[in-house]
Amino acid sequence: MSRSVLSQFLILSNTSPRCPSSTSSGGFSSRYLKLSSFYQYPRPSRCCCSISLEQPADPHSSPTPVKKRVVSGVQPTGSIHLGNYLGAIKNWISLQNTYDTLFFIVDLHAITLSYDAQHLSKATRDTAAIYLACGVDTSKASVFVQSHVRAHVELMWLLSSATPIGWLNRMIQFKEKSRKVGDENVGVALLTYPVLMASDILLYQSDYVPVGEDQKQHLELTRELAERVNYLYGGRKWRKLGGRGGMIFKVPEPLIPPAGARVMSLTDGLSKMSKSAPSDQSRINLLDSKDVIANKIKRCKTDSFPGLEFDNPDRPECNNLLSIYQLISGRTKEEAAHECQDMNWGVFKTLLTDALIDHLHPIQV
Repeated sequence: MSRSVLSQFLILSNTSPRCPSSTSSGGFSSRYLKLSSFYQYPRPSRCCCSISLEQPADPHSSPTPVKKRVVSGVQPTGSIHLGNYLGAIKNWISLQNTYDTLFFIVDLHAITLSYDAQHLSKATRDTAAIYLACGVDTSKASVFVQSHVRAHVELMWLLSSATPIGWLNRMIQFKEKSRKVGDENVGVALLTYPVLMASDILLYQSDYVPVGEDQKQHLELTRELAERVNYLYGGRKWRKLGGRGGMIFKVPEPLIPPAGARVMSLTDGLSKMSKSAPSDQSRINLLDSKDVIANKIKRCKTDSFPGLEFDNPDRPECNNLLSIYQLISGRTKEEAAHECQDMNWGVFKTLLTDALIDHLHPIQV
């Protein structure tokens, strides 16, 4: 790696992310800067990003504990569905009370496959609105649009210079998606998607990242990349060029909730609930009407076994539907299992439908 690439890491690490707003970071040291970004819905143009100068701490006052930082985001493609909500957004509500949280709309990730620009713009605003409707509080968490902070892309390019191509070739999601659309229709962005994800995380020196089971491999690449950059550019090499020395990036840890990290399809208990699935019957969208929710639950795939139970590998649909009910109703796994163990599918589907409608109503209004 050249000296010039190393000096670019120095520049990025000693300045705050630059946003396309009128407020700039200037030359203040990063320890005096606080990023407070939030999306002003329904204004369509851009997020409002401000950087404020903090007063130096009083040396005689008691130290304020520094909160660990959590970073997460959702793509503004398709409709936000129950899997996005239970696997990510619902968990953010409790995280924002405990951690320094940054939740953003990852619109740059949404253009790795074909897209409509006007639809993407509207979907970005709609996603921001759903964040707020679900309970994300902008007085506690920073909410912003990924493309409005150009340092995401700047750091991605620098990280790309340190990323072995073999690391990207082993990514399972790239292999699956490229098989579906064919090599001639796959852009390079789909291959380098994990590097942008690493940039999203490392840019903010994140301590934790809430991830589903399908994203664990991408986070592992982020961790490996952080360790690689720290090894290549950290320590005495870094100090000689005017840096602080030591680690350049924190190595983030995964936050995987005990349940809900991977909500499965209503038509196939072995496949993840997905925006890209061709059948809308496979998912519950957060803005589905009562009648639509009732119809989807009524028609969802079940089995012919008696009773209901968790964790039976021969009953993936049963485990998935019970898990959804547990999370939506606020019950523990043991409470849900005891309540539903002797139910037939007709009774349980009515119970699940009512629980879903009641839980989603405050979001929809």
